Amino acid sequence: MWFLIVLLIIVLIIAFKSIKIVKQAEVYIIERLGKYHKIADAGLTIIVPFFDHVRSVVSLKQQTMDIPPQGVITKDNVTITIDTVVFYKITDPAKAVYEIQSLRKGIEYLAITTIRDIVGKMDLDQTFSSRDAINDQLRLILDEATDQWGCKVDRVEIKDITPPADIRDAMEKQMNAERNKRAAILQAEGERQSAITIAEGEKEAAILAADADRESKIRRAEGEADAIKKVAEAKAKEIEMVYGAIKKAAPDDKLVQIKSLEALKEIADGKANKVFVPFEATGALSGLGAAAEVIKEKSSK
Repeated sequence: MWFLIVLLIIVLIIAFKSIKIVKQAEVYIIERLGKYHKIADAGLTIIVPFFDHVRSVVSLKQQTMDIPPQGVITKDNVTITIDTVVFYKITDPAKAVYEIQSLRKGIEYLAITTIRDIVGKMDLDQTFSSRDAINDQLRLILDEATDQWGCKVDRVEIKDITPPADIRDAMEKQMNAERNKRAAILQAEGERQSAITIAEGEKEAAILAADADRESKIRRAEGEADAIKKVAEAKAKEIEMVYGAIKKAAPDDKLVQIKSLEALKEIADGKANKVFVPFEATGALSGLGAAAEVIKEKSSK
């Protein structure tokens, strides 16, 4: 009875040692008698107990690693602190285990030295404006160096660049000065544009006023000319009617002389009128007087 129990326990131990279940996106590095034997992929794997053992479990997923913030001296001798993160993936698990003691430590140290080399060749302003360039250079160097370790660096990102406190104060003052300068330039440009717009508006208004005044004078002159023309036409028509009436009446010389005498009498009756009769006209007036007397005598009979 005890023998069966012991045998069952031994079988269970052997089964536990022999059967391995590998998770998805992981691989097992299997060694036999201390030497690399195989890579066990995801699923059920059987190994020989007491001869084979799992050296390492390697993840094939995308991994991230934060590089501790590092103080870096720029080309213009300013010490800044750079915080970086590296995204990498293991492509050859065997190399990642056997080619380097610690893959994460190797990537970390390599990233630190590379950052110092790249940033040390740049000025402070370049480090702020060239983040993408720094990321690309750092990724290329890390990817090339870690290829022999069975690792591929997909992306490197600089999370933060922190200059010293005095440099930050100077940069803030410079930014404020730049903003104030841009604001003053924009204000001056706006005032200039406003003055130009006002001047153009006044110019357009003066031109329109001059055009309106000229048009008014032209129309007034045309109206006056039209009125004079109509008056002249009316006078001409009146003269034409008078002339026609006179012509139709056909007066003789005696009637004309009598009408002239009557007109002269009306002129003489005016109190404020002074009439000067030329000597040559007395003969005509005497003739008219005689003719008037003859006419009166005939009418009395």
